[in-house]
Amino acid sequence: MATSLAATRPRTRAAGPRRHDSAGPLAYALLAAVVLASVFPLYWTFVVASHSDNSVLGGSTPSLVPGGHLLENIRRVFDTVDFWKALGNSFTVAGSTAVSNVLLSSLAGYAFAKLRFPGRDALLVVVITTVMVPTQLGIIPLYLLVTDMGLYGKLSSLIVPALVSAIGVFWMRQAMEENIPDELIEAARMDGAGQLRTFWYVAWPGVRSVAAVLGMFTFMFAWNDYFWPLIALPPENGTVQIALNQLAAGYYTDYTLMLAGVVVSVVPVLALFAVLARRIVSGVMAGAVKG
Repeated sequence: MATSLAATRPRTRAAGPRRHDSAGPLAYALLAAVVLASVFPLYWTFVVASHSDNSVLGGSTPSLVPGGHLLENIRRVFDTVDFWKALGNSFTVAGSTAVSNVLLSSLAGYAFAKLRFPGRDALLVVVITTVMVPTQLGIIPLYLLVTDMGLYGKLSSLIVPALVSAIGVFWMRQAMEENIPDELIEAARMDGAGQLRTFWYVAWPGVRSVAAVLGMFTFMFAWNDYFWPLIALPPENGTVQIALNQLAAGYYTDYTLMLAGVVVSVVPVLALFAVLARRIVSGVMAGAVKG
C-alpha cells in the first residue's frame, strides 16, 4: 500500500538554480547603439586622419570612408614634432606610475585591511579625505615643492608626485577586505610566514585582477594628463599630450595632422587594454569556478 501511494504521489522537480531568460531584441539593440556611440568618435578620428586636409575642409559633406593618406599624415607628425621622444616620455611616466601605484597601493591596502595598529582608522580617513581636494588647488604648492627638490623640467617631476594615489589605496583596501578571508591570513601567520611573504603568496593572488584594473586606469590617467606636464616640463621635453598641443598650435589648424597624432597616441592605450582585459576576464572566470 505504501508503495502504491508513493507511486501515485506527484513528483516534484528538484530544486536547482533558476535559469535567467535570454535578453530580448530590445536589449541587444540598446547594446549595439551604446557600442556604436562609443566606437564612432575613434572611427571618425581614424577617418579624418586618413584623408588630406583639402578633402576634409573642402568637401561639402564629410566622408565616412577612410582615405589613403594615413601613413603620409603619420609621417608628417613625426617630421613636425619630436613625437618619438614624446612617446618615450609618456611611456616612462605612465609605466612608472602604473607599476608603483599597483605595488604601493596593494601594500597600503593590505595594511589597512588586515593589520591592526594604533590610528589605523584615523589615518585611513585622512587618506580618503585627500581625494576631495581638487587637483588645481594643489598645483601651486606642488610646483614650489618640485622646484625646491630640483625636479622641475625633468620626468621625475611627473613620476614622484604620482607614485601612489589615495584612490588606489582605498580601492585595494576594499579588494583585500572583500576577497581575502582573515582565516587565510591567520593560517599563514601560524605557519610562520612573515608579513611580506603572507602578502605575496596569500593576499596578492586574490586581488591580481583588481590590481590589473588599477594599473590600467593609472596608466591611462598618466598618459592622458595634460595640465601638470604643461606646467612641469618644457615643450621640447614634453609628453604625448604636449606634442599634440604643438600640432594644434598656430593660426591654422591642420586637423588631419593633429588627428593622425591622436591615432598614434591611442594605439599604446588600446594595446594595454587588450592585454589587461584578458587578464581581468581570466581572473573573474577563475573566481567564478572556485565559487
